[in-house]
Amino acid sequence: MLEARGGIEPPNKGFADLCLTAWLPRHYWQHTTSTGYHLLMNPALLLFALPLAAALLPAQTPPLRIIAFGAHPDDCDIRASGTAVLWAKMGFAVKFVSVTNGDAGHQTMHGAELAKRRYAEAHESARRLGIEYEVLDNHDGELLPTLEVRQQVIRQIRKWNADVVIGPRPNDYHPDHRYTGVLMQDAAYMVVVPNIAPDTPALRKNPVFLYYQDNFQRPNPFRPDVAVDIDDVYDLKIDSLDSHVSQFYEWLPWVDGKLGDVPQDHAARKEWLKTFMGRPISPMVRAALVKWYGPQTGNAVQHAEAFEVCEYGAQPDAARLKQIFPMLREAGSQK
Repeated sequence: MLEARGGIEPPNKGFADLCLTAWLPRHYWQHTTSTGYHLLMNPALLLFALPLAAALLPAQTPPLRIIAFGAHPDDCDIRASGTAVLWAKMGFAVKFVSVTNGDAGHQTMHGAELAKRRYAEAHESARRLGIEYEVLDNHDGELLPTLEVRQQVIRQIRKWNADVVIGPRPNDYHPDHRYTGVLMQDAAYMVVVPNIAPDTPALRKNPVFLYYQDNFQRPNPFRPDVAVDIDDVYDLKIDSLDSHVSQFYEWLPWVDGKLGDVPQDHAARKEWLKTFMGRPISPMVRAALVKWYGPQTGNAVQHAEAFEVCEYGAQPDAARLKQIFPMLREAGSQK
């Protein structure tokens, strides 16, 4: 690699030598004797050379820590599992948290039996995605934005040392969804206040808070600040949803009056799930895809997940958004 950059590598070189040969011209090493080479490696020169060499190396963004909240053990999977698996493949630490245990979401099962089943489904989804999943023990359908639950959310964010927090907007058809959004908003500043939930060390900086996409228009519609192309991992998203058997093959089809449409064969059932969960990309999300990926790629995307920046957390500029979503930076560099 050094030869290609125009440097000749002296024998038995250490890190400092490699830094120097990365920027010293080829002819210098060709015309430097062994004695001269050792004279070159003196402390005074190193004080000058090492910072310069470090400045020439490409900047590396450390892996970020992402935590996503949903009201039920499948909500995060619906809204963000494609992006989550992309993050996980990049080495980011990703965790899904269900604020309730899901013990009401079924037409025949209920209570502890259902909660146990949904806990197992959530952990199977996590295994397939390569992330972590935690289910809090609050009852489904009874969630309120109390101080106790707010502190549960604050502790989760702090323990994960989150750089990014994701959740639903607080306008939704389901009260548990709405209140999960309120709880996330209420935690946005309090995660840095040491005297709140003092049993868990406060964060030293406020994370970036993001909302999942939704289709609700009042009091204000969703604004896609970022849209992520998940075409390459869409099958993994379906695998994630497929792990929630009680929801996608039983409860949700029953609610929609389509339970009889669900195939019994597993492979056929997963193909059916792709249709059941299929949604057209909205014009606003399409515009965001074009913005971040360019017209050629942005207009060709078939499956996307979109996010809105919450005004209560740290406010990222475009450069920070590209650090949070490196897949945008990679795609943009290929345009």
